Amino acid sequence: MQLFYTKDINDTQSSFVFDKEESKHIIKVLRKKESDILFVTNGLGFLFKTEITLASDTKCTIKILSNKKQAEPNYNLHLAVAPTKMNERYEWFLEKVTEIGIQEITPIICEHSERKIIKTDRFLKIIESAMKQSLHCYLPKFNEPISYKDFIKKEIKGQKLIAHCEETNKKSLKSELKINDNVTLLIGPEGDFSLKEIQLALDNKYIAVSLGNTRLRTETAAIVACHSVVYANE
Repeated sequence: MQLFYTKDINDTQSSFVFDKEESKHIIKVLRKKESDILFVTNGLGFLFKTEITLASDTKCTIKILSNKKQAEPNYNLHLAVAPTKMNERYEWFLEKVTEIGIQEITPIICEHSERKIIKTDRFLKIIESAMKQSLHCYLPKFNEPISYKDFIKKEIKGQKLIAHCEETNKKSLKSELKINDNVTLLIGPEGDFSLKEIQLALDNKYIAVSLGNTRLRTETAAIVACHSVVYANE
């Protein structure tokens, strides 16, 4: 099954017209024609089965045959991850955690962050593409970058965890993780969190956790954490 995405379709409609860019992709690139079946999601959990009624490369029109809403997960995973020096690594992380299953992502700018300015447009497209490829119908929420100090002060419900590499008292993520609960987990930059940042997290009731016995890159640590939470909740 090939999945298409548009945020503008909803379950009250009987038909829908794609914008010019998507219409051109569907008709000119994919060579879809009238009467072809398309599966479409709006990123809010709905899967629409549709039929092309007008194969126009400027306003491809579909008739909605049926819709079904995917069940929402009984937990919420929010990863706050420092941008990596190389954009490609952060893009890889975004792609993989979207495929695995994540609800929310926030880039956090830390003391040791080498990249402090990021462009979110490309990141959003990568997330959308990964959602379609993995046949998820929920689009993860991607937040604007925020400073570590501002993020740590936010009021957050559920478990609050920080993974770091310092040789201090830490619990394993596996032993600390609560099932069917909201989880917010912080992952630092290549230079890890500073001691000051770690203490600030602890002062704000975050729990320090370990992701294993090896030192992981930022993007790898985030993927390991995501898979651990998703797997534990299956």
